[in-house]
Order: sequence, then C-alpha cells, then structure tokens
Amino acid sequence: MKRKRATLQDIAEKVGVTKMTISRFLRNPNAVSVTTQQKIKRVIAETGYIPNKAPSLLSNSKSYAIGVLVPSLTNQVFAEVINGIEAITEPTGYQIMMAHYGYSAEVEEKHIKSLLSYQIDGLLLSDFEHTEHTLNMIEQAGIPVVEMMDTTQQGIHDAVGIDTIDAAKMATNTLIRKGYRHPIYFGARLDTRTRLKLDGFTQACQEANLQALSLMTEQSSSFTLGAELFCQALKKYPNIDAIFCTNDDLAVGVIFECQRQGIKIPEQMAIMGFHGHDVGRSIVPKLASVRTPREEIGRRSADILLKRIIDDTIGHSIVQLDVSIDVGESI
Repeated sequence: MKRKRATLQDIAEKVGVTKMTISRFLRNPNAVSVTTQQKIKRVIAETGYIPNKAPSLLSNSKSYAIGVLVPSLTNQVFAEVINGIEAITEPTGYQIMMAHYGYSAEVEEKHIKSLLSYQIDGLLLSDFEHTEHTLNMIEQAGIPVVEMMDTTQQGIHDAVGIDTIDAAKMATNTLIRKGYRHPIYFGARLDTRTRLKLDGFTQACQEANLQALSLMTEQSSSFTLGAELFCQALKKYPNIDAIFCTNDDLAVGVIFECQRQGIKIPEQMAIMGFHGHDVGRSIVPKLASVRTPREEIGRRSADILLKRIIDDTIGHSIVQLDVSIDVGESI
C-alpha cells in the first residue's frame, strides 16, 4: 500500500508559514523571500515532498501506470529491455511512463520527481546510483522499485540483471584460454557498468599474471569511436593482441579499422564485444561477444514489480540471470 505522502500542509507546518506561501513558492520561488525559499527547499528535500499532478481521487488508489527510467532511448540494449517490460505490462492493463536521463543522476532525479507526481504505482530503474533526494522521494512515495541490468550491488528493493563483473571475467578468461597474452579493455561513457566490466577484466588479467591495459573515454560509444580507440591503442601499446570492448558498437568499429589497416582477425588481433547484438553476428568475421538476456531482464523486472504492487508483503529479491559467450569468428 502506498504511504501517505507529505502534503502542502505538512510542509507549511514544518517551515512555519501558510499553505498559500508554499503554493506561491511552487509556482514561482521568487515570489517569497530568499530566507523562506531556503527553508522550504530544505524541508522539501528532507521530506521527499512530491507535487501531485494526478486527480485527488487517485491519490489513494492504483493509477495502473509504472515509471521506467533508462539512460538512453537509442541504445539497442534498452530498447530490448523495454520490449520485455511491455510484454508483461500490456496484458495486465498497466501503462508505462518512460523517461531517459543520459546517465546523469541529477537528470534521473528530475524525471523521477515528475513521474511520482502522477501517482505511479511503481518504478523500474536502470542504475543503482541515485541522488539523496531521489532516495528520499522514493521512500516518501512508498512504492516498489526494481533496479534492472546488474546484480553486483544492493538495491533499494529488488534487482534483476546479470553479474557484470563475472560476465567480464568470463569474456577475458575466454581470450586468455585462446592464448592471448596482451589484452586491452576499451571503455566508453564511464557509466557504472563500464567500470564494473573493467573490474572483471582486471581481475581476470591479474589472476593470469597479465598486465591489465585499458583505454577509457567519456565519449558515447560508436563504430567511429571504436576505430579511434584502436588506433590510439596501437600507438601506445603496439604489442596488444586482443581487445575486449565494453559493448558491440566499439568492437564492430575495431573490426572495421582492422580491415582497413589489413590486420588479420583473429590471427593478428582478437576482438570481443559485449551484449551480442545482431550487427556483430551479421558481419564478417562474426564478432565474439557476451550474450546478455536483455528482454528477459525486462520481463522479469516488470513481473516482480507488478507482483509487489499487488502484495507489498513479498520479500525483496535479487534475480541473477545467466550470460553466455559466443566465440564467433573474431577470437
């Protein structure tokens, strides 16, 4: 059952002003004094107050809507996760209200505040790193939350995904077992999962007494970026013989650049991606990659969330799904 959310009256009493003053502030913060602005902002942050944009008759009932936060709408990974979510929600009559936050916790906070104002019944989030105010708002809302994609961290309520560190170790160990002794990891955007993959890569290299080389950039992944990182790596580390990329976009770019330079794959350079997208399976040579269950993550996450909306006494769970290595033709 949803908790009783903080009201305008609650905020007014804590600040020591009238409800009218709080309303004026919410419409236009400059309509009240700077001192009062600061007091109101502090109390709102402490209580996790969420303006209610839904009709009052819905405030104590189900809205049959859930919020879905993804870092990107163009990334195929999350497109497939959303397909899985909708496969579960549509037959039940639930609608999804979706927003993307560009890997920014601050932007995520803004969108979650907006979604909660419509009295949604639950949240599906794609990361574990949230601002303090986001956590306060979620606690105040009293709705179930499932964090998707990764299971290596303790979440707010439930988590569904893969062990990203272990998956990266599996990929790296596959390269090592194939005889490659100078691997390097390419990371982009530097989000949490990119860093977790680097951890897995580093652990595997250290256990094999190999140097764990890496090239990391905050740029967004693309074929072009993969080619650029490969050229940089050859100049900086001319002895590299295997490349593990944080995703298939970078890996495909590396393959294209190897072909442009006449570098034979896998005889002279091995290439491993992550996620197992169609593009990697359709090129020649076929890209080796970690196959991840994106649609299944969406399905299982939505199923758990809807069950918790119906029965909030269900215990919290962490659902770890399996990955597999497709060796393709590039290693």
